[in-house]
Amino acid sequence: MFPDDVRAFAHLDFERQQRTGIPEVVWGLGKTPAQIAAILWQMYQRAGLAMATRVSPTAAQDIQRQLPDCTYDPIAETLLLGTPQVKYPGLVGVITAGTADQKVAQEALVTLQYLGVQGQLFQDVGVAGIHRLLTRWPEIEPCDVLIVVAGMEGALPSVVAGLSSAPVIGVPTSVGYGAQWQGLAPLLTMLNSCAPGLAVVNIDNGFGAAVLAVKILGVATRRKPGDKMKAPG
Repeated sequence: MFPDDVRAFAHLDFERQQRTGIPEVVWGLGKTPAQIAAILWQMYQRAGLAMATRVSPTAAQDIQRQLPDCTYDPIAETLLLGTPQVKYPGLVGVITAGTADQKVAQEALVTLQYLGVQGQLFQDVGVAGIHRLLTRWPEIEPCDVLIVVAGMEGALPSVVAGLSSAPVIGVPTSVGYGAQWQGLAPLLTMLNSCAPGLAVVNIDNGFGAAVLAVKILGVATRRKPGDKMKAPG
C-alpha cells in the first residue's frame, strides 16, 4: 500500500528521539495526503506511534482512507497514528486568553499527549476579565509548567508569570484587530515582558511550546534530589 522507501520526497530522522528526547513529527503543509500517509506509516512501523501537524480537514479525510486508525483533531488540525502513553510525571497547564486562541492551544495539547505528558486546558481567562483568571488560579497553580496562549496585545503570559512559581511559556497568536499585525504585537509584548521566568515561542506555535514544556519536565525528572552533578570531561 505504501512505498518501502520515502526518500524520493522525505529523509526521516529516526534517531531524533534518542538524540534529543523528542521524536520527529510530520509537518503537513506543503505535502500531499499520499506523502503524509506514507511518512506516518513509516514512522509508525518503527516506533508504534506517529503524528502530523497542520493537516487540513480535506487532506485528513484522504489520509484516513489510507490509514483508518489515524485520529484527527479538527481544531488542532493534527493526526495521530497509534495510542500515546503517559511517560513523564507532571502536569502542563495550557491557558488561553480567549476562545479564539483554542486552535493553537489544542495543537499544544495534542502534542503533549503524543509526547507522553498530561495537559489540562484552562480556557478564556484573558486580562479583559482578570477575575476569570483569579477565580481559576487554585486549579492552575499546581501545574508544573504553564503554556499561555494569547492574541490581541498578548498581556496574559506576563500576568501569569507574575503569579506563578512554575516556568511559563508564552505563545502569541495571530488573533486580533488590524494593529495586532497577525501576531507581531503580542509577540513583542511577550518578548518585552518584565515578568521573569517567561519564555516565548513563535506566533501560533503550539507545537513548539509543548515540546519546550516536555523538555523542561524531562530535565526536572532526570536527576533525583541529592544527586551530584558530574564535571564534564
